[in-house]
Amino acid sequence: MIDTNETKPTTTRPRRMARDLKSEVGIEMSGSPLTPNVEPEPAKPSNKSSLVLEMLQRPEGATIAQIVTATSWLPHTTRAALTGLKKKGHEITSEKVEGEERVYRTAAV
Repeated sequence: MIDTNETKPTTTRPRRMARDLKSEVGIEMSGSPLTPNVEPEPAKPSNKSSLVLEMLQRPEGATIAQIVTATSWLPHTTRAALTGLKKKGHEITSEKVEGEERVYRTAAV
């Protein structure tokens, strides 16, 4: 059996720190060395249930199709989420206009 460790040349590369990589990439740093110079993003809902609640609180409300698109849920999951919000104490109303989809709403808290 041949010992392969002796036949391989040993190469050592200098280690790089994460800060070195960021400066090489071109990210400008401001103030603190760990804080990038980037504008803050608008606050997102913490989870999909709060996103659904925000959609229901809009004056125009939301349809199942709109909620499905926003959350990537299936329609039956969306309806179950509405039931869960009702169980948590939110008053959810639905309105069906002739020739249109059912619109769900809740009062702003």
